[in-house]
Amino acid sequence: MVENALKEIKRGINEIIDEEKIKELLKKYYEKGENYFIKAGFDPTAPDLHLGHTVLIQKMALMQKYGALVQFVIGDFTGMIGDPTGKNETRKKLDKETVLKNAKTYEEQVFKILDPNKTKIVFNSKWFQEMGSLGLLELTTTFSVARMLEREDFEKRYKSNAPISISEFMYPLLQGYDSVALKSDIELGGTDQKFNLLMGRHLQRAYKTGKEQAIITMPLLEGLDGINKMSKSLGNYIGITEKPNDMYGKILSISDELMWKYYEVLSDKSLNEIAKMKNDVEKNILHPKIVKEMLAIEIVSRYHSKDDALKAKNEFEKVHAKKELPSDIKEYKIEGPIWIAKLIVEAKMENSTSQARRQIKQGALKINSKKCLDEQLKVDKGEYILQVGKRKFAKIKVI
Repeated sequence: MVENALKEIKRGINEIIDEEKIKELLKKYYEKGENYFIKAGFDPTAPDLHLGHTVLIQKMALMQKYGALVQFVIGDFTGMIGDPTGKNETRKKLDKETVLKNAKTYEEQVFKILDPNKTKIVFNSKWFQEMGSLGLLELTTTFSVARMLEREDFEKRYKSNAPISISEFMYPLLQGYDSVALKSDIELGGTDQKFNLLMGRHLQRAYKTGKEQAIITMPLLEGLDGINKMSKSLGNYIGITEKPNDMYGKILSISDELMWKYYEVLSDKSLNEIAKMKNDVEKNILHPKIVKEMLAIEIVSRYHSKDDALKAKNEFEKVHAKKELPSDIKEYKIEGPIWIAKLIVEAKMENSTSQARRQIKQGALKINSKKCLDEQLKVDKGEYILQVGKRKFAKIKVI
C-alpha cells in the first residue's frame, strides 16, 4: 500500500528531497492511522487561481487520500513584500487591502479541489504579527548574506549591479519560517521555489522544532503560449473561475505536445490510460483533437459541471467547426465615430488600446467576418460584429 501511494504521489513531480521520510509518514498512516501535515503557500497577488496553481493543489488533494492534512498558507504578510523568485528587478509591493481581497477569493476557490474536512486555511500574518520586530531581527541571524547570494536570481542581479532590497532577502526567511510555525512534515512548491523550500528545512533545524520537512517540487506549467510559465500578467493563463466556454476554448488551443504534460499533472486519468492514448495517437488510431477534447471536458467538468462542459463543446464546434456565431454575444451601444482600438477596449475585448493595436497588427481582428489590419480605422455609425482572436466576439451598435 505504501509503495502504491508513493507511486501516485511521485506522478508528474520534479524532485523529492527525503523520500524516506515520506515513506515513513505513509507507513505510520497505514499501520497506526497517524496523519501528517503537508504545506504549500500562495501569495494572493492576483484575485484568481489558474491551472498553474492547481498543479500543487491537486497534488495536495491526492495526498489527502493517503493521510495528509493540508495546511494551505495564504501569504497575506509575505504577499505585501512580493516573492523575488525569478525576477530581475525589485517587485512592486501590494497594499494590504488588495492582498486581503485576493486572499478571500483564494479561500473560496481552493475547496473546488481540496477536501475541506482535511484542510486548514491559515494566514501567515498571524505568527509574524505575534513575532514582532525583535523576533524578525532574530530570524535574520539564522542565515548569512553570502549564503543568500548563492541563490541564482540574487546572484545574477548582484553581479549585474541590479538593485536587491533587504525585504527581498527577508522573503525566503519568512516563507521558511512558515514551516517552523506550522511544524510541517512535507512542503510542496514549484521547481523555482527550491531555495525557499530548503530554507524551511534549515529553519526547522535552527529553531529546534524536532522536525525537518521533506520537499516535493512540481514542474512549472507552461501557459497557452507553450513557452512561458502560466501567468496572469503574461495573459497565457486559464483561470479556474473562467466561464466554461472560455476555459474549454483555451484548453483546445494548447499544442498537441503540451497537451500530454497537462494530462500528466492535471488529469485524474491513470498513467496507464494516458500512455495508451499517447500510443494510439502515435499509431494514428486516435486523433489528438479528440484527446484534447477529452481533457477539456474533464477540466471544465471539475470546475463547473459535466453539462456545462458538453455545452461548451457544442458551442466551440458551432463557432469554429461550423463557422457560426456564438449564441451569447454581448451587445454594446457606443457613441461614434470612434477609433477602432478604443472601440475594442470599450467592448471589453482587450484591456488597453496598446493591446488592441497589437491584436490588429497580428491580424486577429475581424469586422463582420472580414479581417481588418487598419489600426487607425475610425468606425462610423452602424451595426457591427467584432471578433478578436478565436474566442472574443461582440455585437456593436455605433450611434
